[in-house]
Amino acid sequence: MFELTIANGIAWAVAAFYVVGAIGNWIAPPTIQADYSRWGYPGWFHYLTAVMEMAAAVMLFLPEWRIAGAVLGTLVMLGALATVLRHREFTHAIAPSVVAAFSILVGWLSL
Repeated sequence: MFELTIANGIAWAVAAFYVVGAIGNWIAPPTIQADYSRWGYPGWFHYLTAVMEMAAAVMLFLPEWRIAGAVLGTLVMLGALATVLRHREFTHAIAPSVVAAFSILVGWLSL
């Protein structure tokens, strides 16, 4: 059912990143809660982020949903990128930029 290809490997790696991010955002230790608060987001927003990241991850694991997962993941990462850039936290812009680029690559490879 799951064929080991470069495209699948990249998709699974990106999905794994989203799973880890979703878990971190769902648990939301004090440092993550402080980040969301500093950025002006409501207290529940980390849960929404976690759900979107997990949804993107699940879709990326399923070839028939992979493009939708890549789009959702890209949008989440662009939102994260816009947030950190708006708050001039430039060093935090690297991760969402890289993950967004890989999400776009996954979507393109899935066409």
